[in-house]
Amino acid sequence: MNIRALDMPADGRTPPAGGLLETVRRGLRAQPKRLPSWLFYDAQGSALFERICEQPEYYLTRCETALMREHAASIADTLGMEVRLVEYGSGSATKTRLLLEHMAAPVSYVPVEISPEPLLQSVRRLGEHFPQLPVQPLCADFTRPLRLPIPPRAPRRTVVYFPGSTIGNFDTREAIALLRKMRTEMGENGGILIGADLKKDTSLIEAAYNDAAGVTAEFTLNMLARLNRELGSDFDLGAFRHRAHYNALAGRIETSLVSQREQKARVGRSQIAFGKDEAIRVEVSCKYSLEDFATLAGKAGLEVLRVWLDPEGMFSVQYLVRAGSVAR
Repeated sequence: MNIRALDMPADGRTPPAGGLLETVRRGLRAQPKRLPSWLFYDAQGSALFERICEQPEYYLTRCETALMREHAASIADTLGMEVRLVEYGSGSATKTRLLLEHMAAPVSYVPVEISPEPLLQSVRRLGEHFPQLPVQPLCADFTRPLRLPIPPRAPRRTVVYFPGSTIGNFDTREAIALLRKMRTEMGENGGILIGADLKKDTSLIEAAYNDAAGVTAEFTLNMLARLNRELGSDFDLGAFRHRAHYNALAGRIETSLVSQREQKARVGRSQIAFGKDEAIRVEVSCKYSLEDFATLAGKAGLEVLRVWLDPEGMFSVQYLVRAGSVAR
């Protein structure tokens, strides 16, 4: 197994205990209350998210996987030879494997994941399937500037791969800032391969975030369980419920934890009060038209070179390059 940096050096930017406490206190003192979605992804949360992807209502993974099975060869051809592939939020890297099978002489694969155990597991699985591929894992928060490992040889280009619909978890200002950061990390000749969920019937969207088995609700509530474990908080998980609804005007799913009664919870030395039906916003998931996403990319100094759709036309994978770099 050709794995560089197998001990997965962290970039030093994941929040220490004091930073986590301050982030949580600040978010719960805000009006309305909010918590960052990265809090979902401890080891338990990452495992729950993998289960979400297996639920029948969660069309996103099914559609993106179908897209990759149908178009991976075309995507790899567009990326070209001797690419360094940097994946944000690599998780289990299932879709990445479909892409790597078609890539010509990739220089290296750099999975970036904030949760170390899922990162190590995916690296080991990929090593079994691609024993000649240099894998350079980085345990880091991809929303912050990354110190990418030195590749084993000079690539023709660096491609930042951002699958799933994770770009939709950022509001417009944050998404533009993240795309600009990617543009910097990909370099002058690089590109961004990114998944973007498309607008569709509201009932299909809402069902994906409210599965009948309750896995998404368990995933959302695990955020409070994590705070209990890591900060010694005393959230009563039975006194909160998961809520996800589609805001058609904003074009996004809005996920919250809703207090079922008046209550208080300890966060550090503070007591945070909650009113009955008061919500903590924990995630948004924006849905786009192709025109919406092209406009978003343009604001980050990028343009869409290629778009691939799944057979049902529900999900897109798009290849972005620097604006003005495409010959007219």
